[in-house]
Amino acid sequence: MSDDVDYRVAVTGTPGTGKTTATTLLDAPVIHLNELIREAGLWTERDDDRDSLVADLDAVREALGAWSGVVESHLAHHLDADRVVVLRCHPDALADRLRERGADEAKATENAESEALDVILSEAVERHGVDHVYEIDTTDRTPAAVAADIETVIAGDRDPSAGDVDFTDYL
Repeated sequence: MSDDVDYRVAVTGTPGTGKTTATTLLDAPVIHLNELIREAGLWTERDDDRDSLVADLDAVREALGAWSGVVESHLAHHLDADRVVVLRCHPDALADRLRERGADEAKATENAESEALDVILSEAVERHGVDHVYEIDTTDRTPAAVAADIETVIAGDRDPSAGDVDFTDYL
């Protein structure tokens, strides 16, 4: 799944942070991982409680092969990448976004708490190291502005910024 580019950027974040919306605006090849997982059957079971599929990450890695460009998903940080962009959103705004998309209260609250606890950021830093992780706060920002920030990461024109965003006030 190579598109003749020489970078691998993972765009990740809690559901509702704006990953899909922002990456559709990029001037870069983008793999929407959740779509690939559904369409190619790269999952092991259905989690009925969370209304989601449990991805088979080994099968995902095999299907992607020597990928390049941008991979977007709340799971993207589990893949090998040169840089990892973690989109962040204040938990109150995140819960509102999820409710607007039809999520029930339990799912909206679970994701808001995960965001406040830096779950995806922590996983990204643990796997890739602090020097390869870039946080972008999407709260009250347009998708175009977020996409522009992602473009600066792709171009190498932005310094790593893991730990800059703090939503512990939510807790």
